[in-house]
Amino acid sequence: MILFKKANSLHQWVDAQQRKGQKVGFVPTMGALHLGHISLIESSRKDNDITISSIFVNPTQFNDPKDFEKYPVTIEKDILQLEQAGCDVLFLPSVEEIYPNGTTPKQHYDLQEMEILLEGKFRSGHYQGVCQVLHRLLKIVQPDNLYLGQKDYQQCMVISRLVELMGINDKTNINICPTLRETDGLAMSSRNMRLSEAERVKAVLIFQSLSYIKDNLVAGETDTIKNKAIAMLSDEGFRVDYIEIADAKTLQTVSNWDGKKKLVALAAAFLNEVRLIDNLLLN
Repeated sequence: MILFKKANSLHQWVDAQQRKGQKVGFVPTMGALHLGHISLIESSRKDNDITISSIFVNPTQFNDPKDFEKYPVTIEKDILQLEQAGCDVLFLPSVEEIYPNGTTPKQHYDLQEMEILLEGKFRSGHYQGVCQVLHRLLKIVQPDNLYLGQKDYQQCMVISRLVELMGINDKTNINICPTLRETDGLAMSSRNMRLSEAERVKAVLIFQSLSYIKDNLVAGETDTIKNKAIAMLSDEGFRVDYIEIADAKTLQTVSNWDGKKKLVALAAAFLNEVRLIDNLLLN
């Protein structure tokens, strides 16, 4: 596996490979890798000649400085996992390399209503930070294929919008890969490392609350089933930011379902200090 720390060096190397007709897949990460990340590497390897991953804990997408400080860093273990998975290139930049002119945003990304819905509402500025770093990474790597995990469903939609805004739809294809789960159903997440043993056992209730919605959803009003799912968490000590049933394309919440529109159930809740998210496509 080749390691790059400088943006220009990586960009020039990728350009040379693409001039030879090599197809490039890209898996951006913030490290603290788990099998969900590795499944993205495996998907990229099947589709591309070269697979590139990046590890960069992006400070601009953390609206809570304490959350940034506590984000797990396991770089040696991450490198080993990427090597074992057959990743070809790792980009491991510094903050100065990604943001040579400082982290202050130079532009505002028009994310339409995604800016104020769900994660956009509860984490003000978060998606602007996501776009800020992905814009930079995509300009450096210029991949043929980009691989994202469905666990961050809303982020996938934001990045799709970014690719549209950058005008690279015809160059970079977005591949959204299924959420990988532990045997009890908990979505794999870097944040799971911060859970205590007791919290880890309880955390699966998020998946169970979403599964309850999926198993019991019928055409008609949806608030009753949504409120039941919220109660499943709040009664067990979770601090729920939201559980919502939304249009799978627009993220607009749905209070009355026609039985046909494609829906997604989304949840975000704190278990003590750790904020967990998950989602399930409903139909």
